[in-house]
Amino acid sequence: MNKKLLNITMKTITAALKEDAAFSDITTLSVVPAEKIVSASLLAKTACVVCGSDVFAQSILELDPKAKFKFIIPDGKLAKAGEVILKLTACARSILSAERTALNFIQHLSGVATVTASYVNAIKGSGTIILDTRKTIPGLRLLEKYAVSCGGAKNHRMDLSQMAMLKDNHIELSGNTNRAGKSIGEAVAKIRKSKPKIQVEVECENLLQVSSAIKAKADIIMLDNMRIDTLKSAIKTIKVLDKTNRPKIEISGRVSLKTVRKLAALGPDFISIGALTHSAAAADISLEIECKK
Repeated sequence: MNKKLLNITMKTITAALKEDAAFSDITTLSVVPAEKIVSASLLAKTACVVCGSDVFAQSILELDPKAKFKFIIPDGKLAKAGEVILKLTACARSILSAERTALNFIQHLSGVATVTASYVNAIKGSGTIILDTRKTIPGLRLLEKYAVSCGGAKNHRMDLSQMAMLKDNHIELSGNTNRAGKSIGEAVAKIRKSKPKIQVEVECENLLQVSSAIKAKADIIMLDNMRIDTLKSAIKTIKVLDKTNRPKIEISGRVSLKTVRKLAALGPDFISIGALTHSAAAADISLEIECKK
């Protein structure tokens, strides 16, 4: 993890420690001597793509600035079951008080990275790129999108200001009161006028909308929750256009590990998957402590 990202997420780490009252841990402060120093190992109990080692370490360092770490398996690399991800030596009180928060971070982020890697590997060689979405836990978006990149996928827009994405509700509420007059073209034109340098993506649920998005010169057309036969027709329609000028094609909705390869075979540029972040199971990682002195 680069220093800029770690610095940005410092407030998140501190807030998480405060949420758990790590600075006033009744049990640990009552029974563990202040001078006690221990060594510990962070173990992968099952295979996972590691993500969040720096966040784990910083959680400990917040309580013990003198803590020492040896990073063995870096972020983005596979840890096999039983392998040591990192080793540390620190004040026993600090490790015990920060342990749950530190593990929560690395287990969740490694879970996201691991699920992402499974999708990336499932379509390897297809030429299609796996994307994440904004379906992230509030406050953890930067870290979760970092985890997605560790899993080998790419980030979609980071937030609402990075690009425009027209969905059905935007079209319906864009000021056209006549049902027949609700136009993708008019909505795209408004965005172009307001933000001429911003990319515009249009979410389409049927072939008529795809045709409208093409005429509006959308930069990206999202084919959302379409049946396979409709997807084939939509992609064929878009790919007839001049390759250098045609919109990029994104498939989204109802994507699973069972279907992702079949969808990639249709030839989209991207497949976006909310499950990378909103449904990833935590990786099984534990902290094993041994006394030093």
